[in-house]
Amino acid sequence: MGGAVVDTGDSGVKAPDGGWGWAVLFGCFVITGFSYAFPKAVSVFFKELIREFGVGYSDTAWISSILLAMLYGSGPICSILVNRFGCRPVMMVGGLFASLGMILASFATNIIHIYICTGVITGLGLALNFQPSLIMLNRYFSEKRPLANGLAAAGSPVALCCLSPLGQVLQYKYGWRGGFLILGGILLNCCACGALMRPLIAPKTSEVDEKETKPKPKPKLLDFTVFRDRGFLIYTVAAAIMVLGLFVPPVFVVSYAKELGNEDTKSALLLTILGFIDIFARPTCGIIAGLKWVRPRCVYLFSFAMIFNGITDLIGSMAKDYPSLVVFCIFFGISYGMVGALQFEVLMAIVGTEKFSSAIGLVLLVEAFAVLVGPPGAGRLLDATNNYMFVFLLAGCEVVLSALVLAICNMLFIKRKPEQPDPPAKMEMAIIDTEMDELNKAPKNDQDNGGGENGKKQAVEQEAMTKSDDKRVEEPESIGTDSIEVETASKNVTEPNGVVVET
Repeated sequence: MGGAVVDTGDSGVKAPDGGWGWAVLFGCFVITGFSYAFPKAVSVFFKELIREFGVGYSDTAWISSILLAMLYGSGPICSILVNRFGCRPVMMVGGLFASLGMILASFATNIIHIYICTGVITGLGLALNFQPSLIMLNRYFSEKRPLANGLAAAGSPVALCCLSPLGQVLQYKYGWRGGFLILGGILLNCCACGALMRPLIAPKTSEVDEKETKPKPKPKLLDFTVFRDRGFLIYTVAAAIMVLGLFVPPVFVVSYAKELGNEDTKSALLLTILGFIDIFARPTCGIIAGLKWVRPRCVYLFSFAMIFNGITDLIGSMAKDYPSLVVFCIFFGISYGMVGALQFEVLMAIVGTEKFSSAIGLVLLVEAFAVLVGPPGAGRLLDATNNYMFVFLLAGCEVVLSALVLAICNMLFIKRKPEQPDPPAKMEMAIIDTEMDELNKAPKNDQDNGGGENGKKQAVEQEAMTKSDDKRVEEPESIGTDSIEVETASKNVTEPNGVVVET
């Protein structure tokens, strides 16, 4: 039995853009759904937890906050583990952690146990699945990567539409402890998704062996050289500003609708509308981002998506009735889906395949601070003003500001370079060029030699004809000889002193 294959990222294999990549895409779809939807789905158990442990709503809200903080803040740890052990083993261990946390939480006796088990352990497990799945998606797709990112990102709204009703059913039938236990079993599917992440292995050909004579340098566990890239710095700053306001409207829109006098079920329907639109917006945006004339400018498409989202927040702040909130959720779902489909595609395009595993970990770490500051800050603003309009205005201004930072800084400080393939693609193209040269030489040699035995005969005949033509050129045309003269000439012998004698 052979040892486990560790995918270091620079395998010398061109992205297949299909094949087993579709299985990887499916696994990434499921993992993305669990990672983003699970913190929101757990909120359906908050009333039971408040009643069980005698705590306030703000205390239970820390469960989702810790989950998101672990998902974002443990990015560098995930990068180090992926660069050391590979994506597949890290994801399978992460699936065990995610499941174990929910199972242990079902036996909790106070809210602190929930924080540790659900927040820290399950959050860490989801983080160990989310980041490696995106890394593998980047390795398996190149030409179709925008579409793949859009489809994978659609897992978030799909899972949210499924997990939230499921959580309500489980709470009704089995209570919060039984619901946590069953959800823990469901999270074991992360291990199955991790098993799908098969590492790419370079083909054993003579061309590749010749080019890999030098030993590969040992990959860095966390590559901080990405901070030398201006594009990465601009993206990180813009993403941090964006996250301050991006997640605020979905958190407050239901409360906003209740404030306007709508029923609870009618208000909750707004999130369903938003999620339904989001499902279709992400793959559609992925298709658009993959167009030839759009893909080189995907950074500016991402900026447009953020401006669209921010302006939607600004206009939505003036909503005064339920129909206007429905329209707001429709447009917010479109813009939110565009941002979700493009955020990691743009990062992949900026840093490339080799540095993506380190870059995404560092970006998520920076975003973790913004996630912890954004919604609580908006909540304090609401407490101070008692007006939802200012909350939506603040969120819209933050998202618009991030779009302007990304677009303007890219125009001013980033020089457009011709697209170059990733190192694995370069090696593959070099091999193809070598093969094409050999194929081009073969017809030329066949044309010169005639090919095989027939070619040899044709070469001999051509050589004989050439010699006879040379003789004709050397002899004057005015001189003619018959057979008798030829025989006479053949009998003459030239002596060393130059005298010709007849034999």
